[in-house]
Amino acid sequence: MMGTCIALFVLAWGVVRLWSIPAAVGMCVVAMVIPPLAAIVANRRGPEDRWWDDPSGDRKSDEWWDELDGKRKR
Repeated sequence: MMGTCIALFVLAWGVVRLWSIPAAVGMCVVAMVIPPLAAIVANRRGPEDRWWDDPSGDRKSDEWWDELDGKRKR
């Protein structure tokens, strides 16, 4: 995705601007939207990824959360 972004910028101002400045600006606008989308896609978690259930390493905190979640009773 980031390679596409860089290619759009380089082509827009190296080649396309010679024929159409509005098209070059449009290509840059599209290239501007790609990095946030790339970050969203890269940081996406799958439905089977249950990172919130992982123990934190602090025994008291884990016991407290387990009690709140109803996993373990006192």
